[in-house]
Amino acid sequence: MNDSENNENNESNEGDESSTRVPLHERRRPWWHWQRLARSRPRLAVITAVVGAVVGALLGGAGVAWRAEAGPFADDRACWGAFSRDDAAALFDGTSGGEEDVKSSELPITSDRTGAKGSSGQCLMTSDGSRITVQAHQLDTRFGGAGDQWADEFLSARLTPLGSGLLGMASDTRAWLAVPDGCMGRPSRLGAADGPTVIDLATGWTIYDDEVNTEARDRLARAVVTLVNHYMADKGCTGTIADPTRRMPEPPRFLDEKKDAMCGVKGLPLPRDYAHGTFGRTLVTRGAGPVRTCDRRVLFDHPELRLMTVEDPRLAVLYEQLSGDGAKGRVKAGEQDGYGFVRDDMGLFQAECQTGPVTFLIRADSGRRPADIRTLLPRYVAAEADRIGCGPLHITLPAEG
Repeated sequence: MNDSENNENNESNEGDESSTRVPLHERRRPWWHWQRLARSRPRLAVITAVVGAVVGALLGGAGVAWRAEAGPFADDRACWGAFSRDDAAALFDGTSGGEEDVKSSELPITSDRTGAKGSSGQCLMTSDGSRITVQAHQLDTRFGGAGDQWADEFLSARLTPLGSGLLGMASDTRAWLAVPDGCMGRPSRLGAADGPTVIDLATGWTIYDDEVNTEARDRLARAVVTLVNHYMADKGCTGTIADPTRRMPEPPRFLDEKKDAMCGVKGLPLPRDYAHGTFGRTLVTRGAGPVRTCDRRVLFDHPELRLMTVEDPRLAVLYEQLSGDGAKGRVKAGEQDGYGFVRDDMGLFQAECQTGPVTFLIRADSGRRPADIRTLLPRYVAAEADRIGCGPLHITLPAEG
């Protein structure tokens, strides 16, 4: 028998076996077709189990994605999930075209691997040319002094303390709040000598020409509380911070100074040139809080003259290294009372009070008035120390030259 006949016989035999095992209408279907598999009970059981497992995994994954607000079910929330679309649109005070018009981008809040530094992250929201920048960061004690942009903006006299024991402030263009130390405000490896972790919002330049818009200020105050509460919840904290706006004092107003009460500080004489408006109108923080600031003539967030008392030790620590830098001349005081310095453009003294360190600062944007700095600093420290219950406190300046 030749090869062709053998092949024909083999194909015939295979056809006979196929006709016995598989119906004619299924002969052209591949072995993995579901109808062929279903004819075998063992195979049917296996495929049913596999399909069930796959479907269960897909449904389970969809459930996780829904809870995590990720993947195809994302709620498109802004700033690490803290704001809904409506919340974000409301922050733009009607300038937004609606929730669909608000765009957001962010860098996640992260910490370094060693835990030696606080958390940091950034969120940017935009709408019709308007912008809101949100930052989470640990305040850096190395740059808490005269050139610190954060202090210029967020310790401005235009901001009002949030009150209720909160370490935070707000205006209609700025708001900030420190995360409580008891719930991840400072990494476990950091202590009282380190700056707190804060979350802040900025909507543009600090404006001094007009009065503070209370409604806009309250929106930003509530927003920064929402951000901190969301941050703490992500860290596993159970407590929340309540809306502080009902207990906040009225925004500050420009002050009509008296000759013997510069910046509203009784006993602090107003230098002769200042009485003629050389440093513009004066704005002073209103209400009890972590800091009392007096600013004159603010341009692009920077005041030409600032007198500031930092009462909260968590903020006063920002100036600790600066006060010990040994600038032009060391300021002397009583034993264990504190330390500081004076130079042509700045005078600073950090006192050790019953509540902890308190910083007294006078700063000009230039060194053209060194005599005024020397005249004001001792009287300012004495008057403010009495006001906050840290006096009597008398400092002695080094000789000129």
